[in-house]
Amino acid sequence: MLRACMLYELHDLQRRWLRPFAGLARVQADLLRRAPAGLGRPAAAGWELLRRITKDHPRPAFGIESVEAHGQTVAVREEVVVHTPWCRLVRFARHSDDLQVGARLARDPRVLLCAPLSGHFATLLRDTVRSLAADHDVYVTDWSDAREVPLADGFFGLDDYVLHLERFLRALGPARTHMIAVCQPAVPALAAVARMASAGQETPATLVLMGGPIDGRINPTQVNRLASERPLVWFEQNLIHRVPAGFPGEGRRVYPGFLQLAAFVSMNPGRHFAAYRNYWLDRVRGRDEQAAAHERFYDEYNAVLDMDALYYLETVRLVFQEHALARGTWWVAGEPVHPGDIRDTAVLTVEGAEDDITGAGQTHAALGLCSGVREADKQRLTVEGAGHYGIFSGARWRGSIYPAVREFVRAHDRITTRGQLT
Repeated sequence: MLRACMLYELHDLQRRWLRPFAGLARVQADLLRRAPAGLGRPAAAGWELLRRITKDHPRPAFGIESVEAHGQTVAVREEVVVHTPWCRLVRFARHSDDLQVGARLARDPRVLLCAPLSGHFATLLRDTVRSLAADHDVYVTDWSDAREVPLADGFFGLDDYVLHLERFLRALGPARTHMIAVCQPAVPALAAVARMASAGQETPATLVLMGGPIDGRINPTQVNRLASERPLVWFEQNLIHRVPAGFPGEGRRVYPGFLQLAAFVSMNPGRHFAAYRNYWLDRVRGRDEQAAAHERFYDEYNAVLDMDALYYLETVRLVFQEHALARGTWWVAGEPVHPGDIRDTAVLTVEGAEDDITGAGQTHAALGLCSGVREADKQRLTVEGAGHYGIFSGARWRGSIYPAVREFVRAHDRITTRGQLT
């Protein structure tokens, strides 16, 4: 247990030790920015860079206070609809004083957006939420940081992720809900819908799977290879640590967020080094807009959460090593997962042609697994030039992917197409 605690304790001590330096760097940068132009700017940029490197990165806020919907700016308020120790189901409720606009908002399709539980917080999907909220009633899975969950609340495995999604679908009413899963949750989302179909329950009107590893055997990427080339015991011995004292989850075995972030950065170290170098240059040259964009990105990118060890290890084994969903060998809560039982849910798969995390064809493989869905209700979209993050954020998401998702949802919405209120 000493070894399992030591690395996490050292990291926590380092962060505590660096906090005063981050505060000092902020003060120094503020003072130097007031110096005559050209004199203090390089030094101020250096202190700004030091502050960025040493500061803490807490859970970000979504910060979506309004959206344009039905020709008006409407207010948005976050509401927690369901709350478990491991997840909050958050609704981005839209409000308008205009009765006609309010009636249209009430008729918009309902969307359950499944956020990844793979290191970053659900706010990584901020751009996705903002786009969807213009035309939909949006609910998001906001997963907990495992270090904040006391041991008394038990453990969280991949089965629990699937069961959470089923619970959320039942709470929203499956028949009038559309499900969108981005990246990692594509696997448990497909399993949840399959299990509900096998049980004879209502299933969502649509299921949109975006950049998810449904079958990692197809065009494996570096991520797939890293997860499969070592035995599971290596991951448990080298990546799993216990949460130290000072956190609600003290003693819980987790895959720490700081190790995940190190893994993310190690995949493209040159790119991140260049980004920080360019940040310093932008500050020196007074390009505040570019520097602010860097800060916004890395405030989000560097904010990471711990994952319960059970969930992480089961994901590595079942999704990346055994490919249990694709091979038809996955059992959840004692019952087999059969995507072929899905009948009444239309399925759209989305891939980025330049995705270096989820290889080409891995997400589209879901269409073959859903053999019970009519071909007319299946659709695939491959976006040229889009990388992994470009699937759900940025110009390509807003300009071409989101419009396709919106039209797919509208075309299969049971309320707008058949007038069925459930």
